[in-house]
Amino acid sequence: MNSQSFLNWIEGRWQGGETWIENRNPSDTDDVIGLYAQATPAQVREAIAAARHAQLLWAATGLEQRHDVLRSIGDELIARREELGRLLAREEGKTLGEGVGEVARSGQFFHYFAAEVLRQLGGKADSVRPGIEIDIQREPLGVVGIVTPWNFPMATASWKIAPALAFGNAVLYKPANLTPASAWALAEIISRQAALPPGTFNLLMGPGEAIGHALATSDGVDGISFTGSLETGRRLAAVAAPQLIKLQMEMGSKNALVVLDDADLELAVDCAFNGAYSGTGQKCTASSRLVVTPGIHAAFVERLAQRLRSVRVGRALDDGVQMGPVVDGRQLEANLRYVALGQREGARLVCGGEALARPERAFCMSPALFDDGRNDMQINRDEMFGPIACVIPVRDYDEALSVANDTQFGLTAGIVTQSLRHATHFRRHAKAGCVMVNLPTAGTDYHVPFGGRKASSYGPREQGPNAAEFYTTLKTSYTRA
Repeated sequence: MNSQSFLNWIEGRWQGGETWIENRNPSDTDDVIGLYAQATPAQVREAIAAARHAQLLWAATGLEQRHDVLRSIGDELIARREELGRLLAREEGKTLGEGVGEVARSGQFFHYFAAEVLRQLGGKADSVRPGIEIDIQREPLGVVGIVTPWNFPMATASWKIAPALAFGNAVLYKPANLTPASAWALAEIISRQAALPPGTFNLLMGPGEAIGHALATSDGVDGISFTGSLETGRRLAAVAAPQLIKLQMEMGSKNALVVLDDADLELAVDCAFNGAYSGTGQKCTASSRLVVTPGIHAAFVERLAQRLRSVRVGRALDDGVQMGPVVDGRQLEANLRYVALGQREGARLVCGGEALARPERAFCMSPALFDDGRNDMQINRDEMFGPIACVIPVRDYDEALSVANDTQFGLTAGIVTQSLRHATHFRRHAKAGCVMVNLPTAGTDYHVPFGGRKASSYGPREQGPNAAEFYTTLKTSYTRA
């Protein structure tokens, strides 16, 4: 298949770069999706300067026009969800159904924040001093850098770009270099919005250590919204601090799903399977720790193993495939190292954990399930980011809650139980930003806050009306009549 070349979008123009990267299909590495330009430091500076000028124009644009821009982007994403979902699956390895669903959800983010444009209401207060009125209003933060990961290349970008534009900011979008095709497709749709002043939205493809560092060390950037690893987040915070750049960061996780004796077995297996293995386990909300009490333990492990052994792993775009490849060779190697490590640590490998031979060169592995794990094992401390989960047996609910909370992370946590008492207690005492009862830990709505605690998140929450906390700044005005 012949490859095409794809450019960066800077100050309203498509621009090449001094270097390019190949984007290959993890289901078939002979399939080159395209060549993608890598932005230079000079182009990053150009984009920042253009964004500072354009942001003032965009913020002064009427609300209905801003609403229409976001609505139009959402409409096109949803209308093209089959086409773009196929592209996403081809470059990232999600199954076709998951890819189509991600694109549709991306459109919903733009629709939601289009409506939020028209809901920008201020506040009013009486002063403690006679004859003075107080107005409280939100204004745009300014120029926002948006740094996104490879595992949700369109959805994560959309839930950041949509509120940034809705609240009158200019955007410097730096996608992950592993999945530039989906990023470019989204940028191309946004680039055709004539109402956006040139420079309001910029696409800057390139390595994080270059582009991300340039954004974080610039005094022309007012905020950065980042999703990625904890290590990268810490480095970003360190270099952004001297510029006093406002940060919003979603980082690592090690989510637990607790299964109690009274759980419905089929529901528990379904929650574990979808939470731990959907998207090839490459989700920050994945439940790679399955914390199970004794009465249901044996039946749960047996039934989940049966489910995993029946999973059809293969090319992401093939009919009937239930699990695609992992994103690239390095991720596959890391996953296989964790499988070997888990065995050395003493966990029992129940099934899976093998690289799968394919007619084409692909990064496929069978989904792995460990049993008899301990929470102090490295496989239960590190975010593995693959189709690997470990059952940790516990005595009772109290130990289950303690194990679930015993992690440096705190993004999601789940419990499967028919006990209202235990469900209510878990909701109140799980140290996580999102708690699920009788649901997979992976799967959240776009109209409510998303984010975690401890090392999982830093700064204001994402999504829903809470997005305004990051993308705007408050102004309090006093007036004497």
